[in-house]
Amino acid sequence: MDQHAAQARALFRQGYNCAQSVFLAFSDELGLETGWAARMVSSFGAGMGRLREVCGAVSAVFLIAGIAAGYDDPTDGAAKAAHYRRIQALAAQFRERHGTLLCRELLGLPPGPDDPTPSGRTAQYYAARPCEQCIADAAEIAAAFLAARRGGEEADPCG
Repeated sequence: MDQHAAQARALFRQGYNCAQSVFLAFSDELGLETGWAARMVSSFGAGMGRLREVCGAVSAVFLIAGIAAGYDDPTDGAAKAAHYRRIQALAAQFRERHGTLLCRELLGLPPGPDDPTPSGRTAQYYAARPCEQCIADAAEIAAAFLAARRGGEEADPCG
């Protein structure tokens, strides 16, 4: 197992949400202070604040990709398109492993927001949910993306 995946799993077991767990596994590498990084990504957990939309672990991968390879010129259509292609490729990698990007589908829940109160973290909680595996897979996807960027591959290693 990738070291980032193991760290993300451990962070989830400490009580961080899915998005925080993935993102914080890379915060040092990205040069981000842990507390600030945890607060920045806290809204994305449980499919965006327990709305059960896009999985928070996947959202964290997208944030990592944006920090590492995003665009900042709103008039650069080519850079924007390249980044969106990159995000779609990262999403496809997660979808290949799990069949969906949606939290509610991963958890087998009906459409609509969930009670905003987080579930208690018990052994039963961890055993009944795919979250920990989703988090590990998302961290592996992000680690491979960053490794490809460091390895000097072209600016778009995902596409």
